[in-house]
Amino acid sequence: MKHVAQNIELLAPVGNFTCLKAAVQNGADSVYFGASQFNARASASNFSLTELKEAITYAKLRGVKTHLTLNILMKEEEFEEAILLATKAYEFGIDAIIVQDLGLAKFLISHFPDLPIHASTQMTIHNLEGALAAEKLGFKRVVLARELSLDEITYICHNTHLEIEIFIHGALCICYSGQCLFSSLVGGRSGNRGKCAQPCRLPYELIKENNHSKINLDKGYLLNTKDLCGLEYIPSLIDAGVTCFKIEGRMKSPEYVATVTRIYRKYIDLYLSNQPYIINETDKRELALVFNRGGFSTGHFSSSPNKELIYREKQNHMGLYIGNVANLKETKSHIFVNLKDSIYIGDSIQSEKETPNYTVYELIVKGKNQDTANTE
Repeated sequence: MKHVAQNIELLAPVGNFTCLKAAVQNGADSVYFGASQFNARASASNFSLTELKEAITYAKLRGVKTHLTLNILMKEEEFEEAILLATKAYEFGIDAIIVQDLGLAKFLISHFPDLPIHASTQMTIHNLEGALAAEKLGFKRVVLARELSLDEITYICHNTHLEIEIFIHGALCICYSGQCLFSSLVGGRSGNRGKCAQPCRLPYELIKENNHSKINLDKGYLLNTKDLCGLEYIPSLIDAGVTCFKIEGRMKSPEYVATVTRIYRKYIDLYLSNQPYIINETDKRELALVFNRGGFSTGHFSSSPNKELIYREKQNHMGLYIGNVANLKETKSHIFVNLKDSIYIGDSIQSEKETPNYTVYELIVKGKNQDTANTE
């Protein structure tokens, strides 16, 4: 018999209005986005006050809930302006506000008692004691730290009345749920103020000093975490009592939002339908095609150490391996490829040794123009 939460919510990231449409039209129950200030993705397009009202109205008309991210640490002189923004969002009909700053959270809980306030993952709530403290303060939901195992998540779910939200797909920090001072230290840009420079995505050398000499032990993108893909854990997490599955990616493209939302909607519904839970490899391929950093990992859900957490060869989107270059003309107007996977007109391809991408405008197979080329 399944232990299933009453409502399983799929929460999708929205960096602009096009992403909002992509999320809503591909099965999101709720979306989260930032306004022009006070959110942890300052580099995203985000929403002005006018756009914020339009976004809330668009989602509400389609039965989709909206969450506003006010999830940075506040300076004292910013407090009044943050309250004004929260008030406007409340008047527009926002369904919840995600908060990191405890002072801001306490004010909102006291002055907007009918507005759910969610504890951001950047509060680093990683055990039952933290969850119970948030519950006592009046939070409606906790977004747990991303470093928790399934067993730890289950224990918290079974011992609190809070709604429990966890990240199910997307980028992971090398640090503890965003509590990082590295960006501030080396670049003067604070991750806790929404301006992380992502130093963990840079190349490094691991050096051992010995008797005044230096030995290079390793080099590469040594802090670069693979993105999380939690498809295989959906049944266990639902049984554990998780309320909401959150997709990371407010800086990602509408295509990413649409693809990831659609696939996770499919598998949540599949498990709740009591049909056999079988993951189609084509769906995993689609997820990798839209964004992956050297493949995926299951993050920290397992109780065993994740030895596949880091991809040291490259820090950004890898795409999928399609084959080897067999020959090319000097002008690079034609590239001859031994294919290991299918390719289509309009695809973007990249050579491992080069930075620029190339768009496929023409495919010639056995002397004839085709729309697609296969491995045969």
